[in-house]
Formats: sequence, C-alpha cells, structure tokens
Amino acid sequence: MKRLLSIELQKIWKNKASRVLNLSYFIILSFIALIASIKFNFGVFKFHLAEMGIFNFPFIWHFNTYVASILKLFLAIVIVSMMANEYSYGTLKQNLIDGMSKKEFVLSKFLTVILFATASTVFIFLMSLILGLSFSSYTELSIIFSDLEYLVGYFVKLVGFFSFCLFLGILVKRSAFALGFLMMWDILENIAKGILSFKFFPEGNTAANIYQFFPLESMSNLIVEPFSRLSLIKTIGTQIGMENTKDYGVHWYTILIVLAWTVIFMLTSYKLLEKRDL
Repeated sequence: MKRLLSIELQKIWKNKASRVLNLSYFIILSFIALIASIKFNFGVFKFHLAEMGIFNFPFIWHFNTYVASILKLFLAIVIVSMMANEYSYGTLKQNLIDGMSKKEFVLSKFLTVILFATASTVFIFLMSLILGLSFSSYTELSIIFSDLEYLVGYFVKLVGFFSFCLFLGILVKRSAFALGFLMMWDILENIAKGILSFKFFPEGNTAANIYQFFPLESMSNLIVEPFSRLSLIKTIGTQIGMENTKDYGVHWYTILIVLAWTVIFMLTSYKLLEKRDL
C-alpha cells in the first residue's frame, strides 16, 4: 500500500496544477480563522462574529466542518484531474504494462482519497482547537472534546464525495466533462427531490425518507447547516414565533448510507476499468 500511495503522490506533486490546487485548498481553509476578525458596524448596531459564539466549544466543531466541506470542490478537481491525466498522458497504460494490476490501480486512487480526507480532517481539527482555545468561553476538557462526531461526519463526507469524483473521472475520462456531470447530477437530484416533495408525497416525511438515499443528498445530510443553532438566530426565531426543531446530529444511519455509496463507487470504478480496453 505504501508503494501504491507513493506512486500516486509523485504523480500529483509533479503536476503543477494539482500542486497549486492542493496548496490553495489548505490556504483557503486557514482563512476560516479570519472570520474572527470580521466586525459589522451599522450605526448603533454593532457585532463581532467571534463574539456571537461561532468559535465556542463544542459548536466550533460543527461550524468549521460545515464551512470546510463547502470548499471540498478544490480537492474534487484534483481527484478528477488525477484520473483524467492517467488517460491523457498514458500513465494508466504504462502502470499496467509495468506490472500493476487494475485492482492495485483503483486501490492506489482510493488510498489517495483516504489520504486527502485524513489530511483535511486533521487540519480542521488542529485549526478548530487553536481557534476554540483562543476565543471560546468554555475551555473545560469535557466540553472541548464533545461533539467530535462532526469530524467523523466530515471525514466520511469527504471520502464519499471524492470516491464519487473518482468514479466520474474513470467513467468520463475528461476532467471538464466529469465536473460537468457532477453538476448535472446535483441538479437532477434537486429536481427529483422537488418532484417527490411536491408531486408524489406533499405531506409527511415520505419524500425525505426516500431522497436521503440519494448520493449527494446523503453526503449533505451528514453535516447540516449550523447557523440556526446560534443564540442570536434562535432569539430572532422565538421573537417572530418560529420554533426551531431541526436535528443537527451526525447519525450512524447517515454515515452507513454514505459508506455504502463509497463502496458502490469504488466497486463500479473497478468494474469499469476491468471491462475497458486500455
């Protein structure tokens, strides 16, 4: 496994575009810290984002993983380009000629996906820990290390999403078309959600129970938006008579759905590669 991962990392690092995207991703992730310095002044109305509690433990784990997951497209481009380059530069064929099996090839890509997801998760953990210790009103160990399931959800979300991107890269062979297919898939899922919600099951939770199994929707469900958890938003909601009953937890069944899709994407990628004449 070490050999396979080493081969993939050399390919990525020798590609200037991939190298720039990787570095840009982690640099942009670190910009989350700049949120702490944002202040708004509207006459007598003033507020400081850091003072709103977004960096309080344990809320920070939810907030940072949600914001960071929005930026996952940067690494998705790397994953798709990594696969497209195999076809463009003939390295896939050369690897197979040199003795690498198709199973090992797919495994090497999946190991890269795991590495990217792990590196991003560790980075978010360390950054959140530093920001929380700097700005949080609560610094007891029991509070600091509660709600760490958001990091688990973040890791699983990245692995699932990158596996989907890898599958598209193998299916389509061209990075631009693969990313276009990804956007089209997202649009189709939203159209299907609308049809289920307003046409077939306008009442109850039946529609939501069905579309929670869609691949991108299941990944999205791992970490829901955190903003309505803020005390300011809750206060506004209470004043206008809106009761917030949203479930913000990271649930085991949502993780299982994404892991199931990950297995499906990887097995399908292998089957595609196995049947394809290279």
